[in-house]
Amino acid sequence: MEVTKKEQLKKIACKVRMGVIEGTFNAKSGHPGGSLSISDLITYLYFSEMNVDPSNPQWEDRDRFVLSKGHTAPALYAVLAEKGFFSKDLIKTLRKPDSILQGHPSMRYTPGVDMSTGSLGQGISVAVGMALSGKLRNKDYRVYTILGDGEIEEGQVWEAAMFAGNKKLDNLVAVVDFNNLQIDGTLDEVNSPCPIDEKFASFGWNVICIDAHCFDQIEEAFQAARACKDKPTCIVAKSVKGKGVSFMENQCNWHGSAPNAEQYAQAMDELNKALAELEA
Repeated sequence: MEVTKKEQLKKIACKVRMGVIEGTFNAKSGHPGGSLSISDLITYLYFSEMNVDPSNPQWEDRDRFVLSKGHTAPALYAVLAEKGFFSKDLIKTLRKPDSILQGHPSMRYTPGVDMSTGSLGQGISVAVGMALSGKLRNKDYRVYTILGDGEIEEGQVWEAAMFAGNKKLDNLVAVVDFNNLQIDGTLDEVNSPCPIDEKFASFGWNVICIDAHCFDQIEEAFQAARACKDKPTCIVAKSVKGKGVSFMENQCNWHGSAPNAEQYAQAMDELNKALAELEA
């Protein structure tokens, strides 16, 4: 990846992380940990990979994105705001009764949201349906979905994986946010779905394992997915829950807890310093 492109993506990802902290702090609730771990991935999708138009969110030939781990909506809202789908000022209204930014994504209220999600395991099934529809109608759009590693303990995920492999949906890319922490412990402590890569491969998927915070690897993976024919692609992205905020990193308790005023100040200070270094 070109250095200038990489630096620009790092800046945007840092701003997305700020949006996550801003939103969850003002809401006094939400899921910052998993939102921070996907910030680099979702930044790359919207600012390098996907063909979307903020001025025409319902454009028929746009690429589709489904946030299967819908509780990490703060990251999706932050990147949509950075992309220009709506004003960044709305981030502070997260989870407020009259806000278009609710706790889980809603295609009814939020510009740029392609599917309402929240019930874990269901998003990938919708993404598979979107990909199949594209194939049946000879459309060129591609479909992307991000799942949580805890989410893939759901049986419906593997039904969708089996179907996608059987139908050879090479216009579909599923990204697993592999941060090894879910709501009440590590994967091993709860119900480990590992080995994730081998399981998707056994269902006929092209599987690529990467560092979720390395833009070079992220780009190589999505390019390889585009080049792969007759197989859907699963990108297993090893990530750090709470990435970018020191006291949140690798801490299970930040799965669904909002920062207080002191924690908000510390997190924003760290992110502002990181952004300043990138802009220097």
